[in-house]
Amino acid sequence: MRERNEIYNNIDWKLILIYLGLVLIGWINIYAAVYNESHSSILDLSQSYGKQLIWIITSLFIGLVIILTDARFFSTFAYLIFGATLLMLIGVLLFGNTVSGSKSWFHIGSFGLQPAEFAKFATNLALAKFFSTQHINIKEFKTRTIPLFILGTPALLILLQNDTGSALVYSSFILVLYRMGLSGNYLLAGVLTGILTISTLMVGQYYVMGFIGLLAGGLLFFIKRNRTNIIHISALVLLAVGFIFSVDFAFDNFLGDHQKARINVLLGKEIDLKGTGYNVNQSKIAIGSGGFFGKGFLKGTQTKYNFVPEQSTDFIFCTVGEEWGFIGTSVVVALFILLLIRIITIAERQRSTFSLMYGYGVASILFFHFAINIGMTIGLVPVIGIPLPFFSYGGSSLWAFTILLFIFIKLDIKRAALL
Repeated sequence: MRERNEIYNNIDWKLILIYLGLVLIGWINIYAAVYNESHSSILDLSQSYGKQLIWIITSLFIGLVIILTDARFFSTFAYLIFGATLLMLIGVLLFGNTVSGSKSWFHIGSFGLQPAEFAKFATNLALAKFFSTQHINIKEFKTRTIPLFILGTPALLILLQNDTGSALVYSSFILVLYRMGLSGNYLLAGVLTGILTISTLMVGQYYVMGFIGLLAGGLLFFIKRNRTNIIHISALVLLAVGFIFSVDFAFDNFLGDHQKARINVLLGKEIDLKGTGYNVNQSKIAIGSGGFFGKGFLKGTQTKYNFVPEQSTDFIFCTVGEEWGFIGTSVVVALFILLLIRIITIAERQRSTFSLMYGYGVASILFFHFAINIGMTIGLVPVIGIPLPFFSYGGSSLWAFTILLFIFIKLDIKRAALL
């Protein structure tokens, strides 16, 4: 009885309410996205919205189980949980089913399970466990290489499944490493790498190299031309040129035709409104047609006539835009921002490195999904097929995001109980 009172008093109800709000709004919009007049009841278990209700109920049960579990379980068995998910990722490569070009699913009858979704919270546990060990210094070689192994192993296995979107999620953990003291130069290098990549793909490698040459010449003109500066600038120019050539090579040899087409459409190099650019174009039409107040619940024409593929999963946000307008999309975006702010606030009040790092991992994963998914629907980033957390249809993603968040809630309850 005392333990239950401690849980009730110490649980962060604000975070719980935001979670429930996103899940509820997502369920309503899944109903709108795939509404069937012959199955109008939102409780109809033969339809996607009925099945999503089952996922929601089971997710709440999973969350309750996590809350009642001893918080020490997650740190004690972090590496074991991580290892189990790696085995699942290997298993799905050997025995899994291919869905939409990705061999990333286990199917048992009509039930499907995607291990890549669960690997995210397991990786977060392992990374937090590593950083919670004593005398960790991010500047040491060991402290840099082991996290790369922890992050790179599941990312590589997921990439082998041809699930590029899920693999890219692991890049978000750089924010966790930054919080642990990784130099801001790495973030700057990441930004510059992105700029070089986009510039090379848009205007061509020779124009970019010409600009870099002019920039290097300008720097040498304005700064002191001693041997050290000349060597540093020359090394940076050579590094940049080498990277520029690698961009075209990687684009031509490592990406599939559909991925190349999506990037070219996004960058404006191709216009294919009936092919590769169809999804995004229809999504932007749906969101734009909603105006300020939206067309109203179940009145979206883009939604009703199935113009946008995957509208209950990857493109669920355009349903919000069409039926609820700018007001509705602002509410959803605000809820996600409040969720992220709340997670970071709670993370900063943790008394253990494990809880602190795990919290930042939760925020990083959710931010990546939120930013990229919404960016896809409005045409700002390529379509890479990742769900909107707590919102998109799907049991694996809802379960995995719920586990990810509720472990952090449980860790915070433990912190509050020790104060």
